[in-house]
Amino acid sequence: VNSRHCQFALNDINCAMTSRNIVTVATCTLNQWALDFDGNRDRILGPACWMWDYLRRSGASGFFLPLSGGADSTSTATIVHSMCILVYKAAKKDPNSLVAKDCRRICGEKGQWVPHSSQDMANKIFHTSFMGTDYSSTETRDRAQKVADQIGAYHQHVTIDGIVKAILAMFFMVTTLKPRFLSQGGTRSEDLALQNIQARIRMVVAYLFAQLLPWVRNRSGFLLVLGSANVDEGLRGYMTKYDCSSADLNPIGAISKGDLKLMLKWAAIEYKSPVLEEVANATPTAELVPIVGDVKTAHTQSDEEDMGMSYADLGQYGRLRKLSLCGPVSMFRKLCVIWDTTAPKDVAAKVKKFFFFYSVNRHKMCTITPAYHAEGYSPDDNRFDLRQFLYNTKWTRQFAVIDKEVIEME
Repeated sequence: VNSRHCQFALNDINCAMTSRNIVTVATCTLNQWALDFDGNRDRILGPACWMWDYLRRSGASGFFLPLSGGADSTSTATIVHSMCILVYKAAKKDPNSLVAKDCRRICGEKGQWVPHSSQDMANKIFHTSFMGTDYSSTETRDRAQKVADQIGAYHQHVTIDGIVKAILAMFFMVTTLKPRFLSQGGTRSEDLALQNIQARIRMVVAYLFAQLLPWVRNRSGFLLVLGSANVDEGLRGYMTKYDCSSADLNPIGAISKGDLKLMLKWAAIEYKSPVLEEVANATPTAELVPIVGDVKTAHTQSDEEDMGMSYADLGQYGRLRKLSLCGPVSMFRKLCVIWDTTAPKDVAAKVKKFFFFYSVNRHKMCTITPAYHAEGYSPDDNRFDLRQFLYNTKWTRQFAVIDKEVIEME
């Protein structure tokens, strides 16, 4: 294990630093913990340590997270919760340790103070907000509140409808036109524009609150904004450029939706938090379009319906694309074997659809928020993936080969 600094280690990992403070030599005891690899635990604890190290070096006084009540933002919140547990335990064990001193500095406390619980620490450094609109459901709002309460975060409910209306009023003054959603008779372009306005406003509001909440709470400093965009959305391009996916740090940027849900279910048991299981089992929804019907308890918009493909399929595409180095043709051949009960023409249609959206949205990976490198299948082209971002989105030669092979198989 190589690192410049190490404050505290996970179980049975002893870290000794050289006098030059350049290389950390980690000696791991070969015990049951080392033998029993647990991906769900490591997807939480790894980013948790990374975030604490980043926070204490940055000079920031905490984190801010737009918390929607969905699996992605809840996963990020759960990682912060894990970080607070690790720091609380280390500070309580030795109030004179570097961990405890950094904890006091970041929390704005003096003397020998240490947090009396992880929730006590979270309330001082972790700020969350549910940024709702007329299209938000009470279900997601209530889940966000329960998640924040469980962690101990300083949580607020913010309504952004007024900002949306102000921007649309300005647009009307310039063009004398009012865009409408598809469900209201508008075009696809109008619908996407109305959704993107909401998404991008949330990013602006997040940074406003990150700068001013310490002042609101009579504290100094600023907050680091946390992102919560997963691998699958990056691969598919199912994300608005410069929305809440744009942040200072993204703990889950290299983890797929399927793995995040498994992680949440593990955390629900480990941290005795049933709401995490509830979030993991909920239908993913962006809540950016009007709710169909009069009932606002649950939303009718579905991420998978919007994308035209399932998260399970996206996870498969991502692993084959990155870990198996597959392009369209080789992915088609492998999936014909893996999905042996699916007709080749249907496999071909799925592969073509994926690579079209992957290539046409690849530019979004050029501006993606820095993420913890948790898995080998990350599409982040700034750090983990050197593929180009400009493609022929028709994939003329590759799709022609696939079509030829479909005919031969049938």
